[in-house]
Amino acid sequence: MLSGRQEELLKLVIEEYIKSARPVGSKALCKKLKCSSATVRNEMMLLEELGYLEKTHISSGRIPSSSGYRYYVDNLLEPKEISGDDMLKLQTIFSNNNLVLSEAISKSLEIVSDITNYTSVVLGSASKDNNLMKVEVVPISQNKVIAIVITDKGIVENKQINLSESVDQNELSKTTELLNKMLVGTPISLVPSKLEFEIKPIISNYVKNYEVLYNAFYEALSDFTNEKEVRFTGKTNILKQPEFSTVDDVKNIISKFESKDIVSKIEETGNEVKVYIGENSEFDDNVAVIKTKYKTKANEGTIAIIGPKRMEYDRVLSMLEYIKKHIEEKYE
Repeated sequence: MLSGRQEELLKLVIEEYIKSARPVGSKALCKKLKCSSATVRNEMMLLEELGYLEKTHISSGRIPSSSGYRYYVDNLLEPKEISGDDMLKLQTIFSNNNLVLSEAISKSLEIVSDITNYTSVVLGSASKDNNLMKVEVVPISQNKVIAIVITDKGIVENKQINLSESVDQNELSKTTELLNKMLVGTPISLVPSKLEFEIKPIISNYVKNYEVLYNAFYEALSDFTNEKEVRFTGKTNILKQPEFSTVDDVKNIISKFESKDIVSKIEETGNEVKVYIGENSEFDDNVAVIKTKYKTKANEGTIAIIGPKRMEYDRVLSMLEYIKKHIEEKYE
């Protein structure tokens, strides 16, 4: 363990760096620690030797290392109450009884992303245990539509469908009506086979361009059946952080957001809100991921916030704990 003064110094360096994103020098800390600049420099050198601080090449100041952030989170972080404004925004979501589970989660994490300028992600459980409640279709153009799938357990998912030929709006409406008539109440896992053996033989009796529409909806609904729900909010927020200022940094982090294999590693199995820093995040060495598992009677999944290692840990931890608590209480 570090001495009391070393802990205080490490805490000050980290909290100053979180605010400014600039290396912290000894002069900025002397008054707060009430000791000489030489004493502060010596203590900073020791913290560097122990691996908690790092020296940059552009300044005599130091920045926290991943180990420094880890020590801070585990030993020095003080719980922070959610501010009145933040609380009010989140309360508005959970007091709205018209929102299904997936909407409440998305909107609450959208608020966190807007407040913090970090990226949020939801990894829902696979949809196979859900029953189809409704299919809605929103035309974008003659060749593109958005299919919205709603389940009985509150999952709302949308997917863009590209049609191989232009389709009349009336034909689209008839197909949607047929799907709802024959598929509502069907377990999601059985939707593809029901499409194949019950709807395909009769759809030609209802619409002219049945092959185009059938193939498009079969692909969309099959994808929904097989894939875990993944929703990002504020994907580009992290690019506003100074840690991601080069073209290579941007390409690297965006490619990871697009990789299903890497995103799937964000999934959390424990019930506590946990902090993963740098390489321990299994996402990127330059980020921290704060995440937790939520579980209701009907559904479960992971909610996570991705930000730079220089993130406001106390604020994000408090907000995620609040969201998890209210998800599980309201949708039990």
